[in-house]
Amino acid sequence: MNPLLREFPTSFYTERLLIRMPRPGDGKQVYEAIQASRHELKQWLPFANKEQTEEDVETNIRESHIRFLKREDLRLLVFDRETGDFIASSGLHRIDWSVPKFEIGYWIDARKSGKGYMTEAVEGIASFAFDTLGARRVEIRCDRLNEKSRAIPERLGFELEATLKNDDVSMDGQTLRDTCIYAKIQ
Repeated sequence: MNPLLREFPTSFYTERLLIRMPRPGDGKQVYEAIQASRHELKQWLPFANKEQTEEDVETNIRESHIRFLKREDLRLLVFDRETGDFIASSGLHRIDWSVPKFEIGYWIDARKSGKGYMTEAVEGIASFAFDTLGARRVEIRCDRLNEKSRAIPERLGFELEATLKNDDVSMDGQTLRDTCIYAKIQ
């Protein structure tokens, strides 16, 4: 089936969270979260090492919205279900609809960290992938040294399938890094 013809919800809930596709106008909240979290994120994520304006982030949000509608990449924003506050950015990436399989990526506003939100979001997104999108495989890839990121798939019962040695370069370009690949299959 042509991915453009796949019909599925653009939002869903978990116990405490609203998880939905990005929409025009979301850039301000995402920008503020990036600014508040830059110190924590810059060791792991390239975008946190670039100076971005609020307009740059809004442009990225709108591009993500389009890619979601085209079923090329399913970025998902995570909000507090009660307050509507932005918590995290996640999504289903590296999509192969022929399997189907997805990779979950994520980052959290550092001000919201340590409350179990990211674990709850990833669990909800994995369930969405399996139950709604018919996934047969969901992966999470992260730097071997990123203990907080690794704790999430481990907590959720993903299997560590491989550690790719010297797979990437550190954000400062000084060292080679290993990548852990976690997966769940159905």
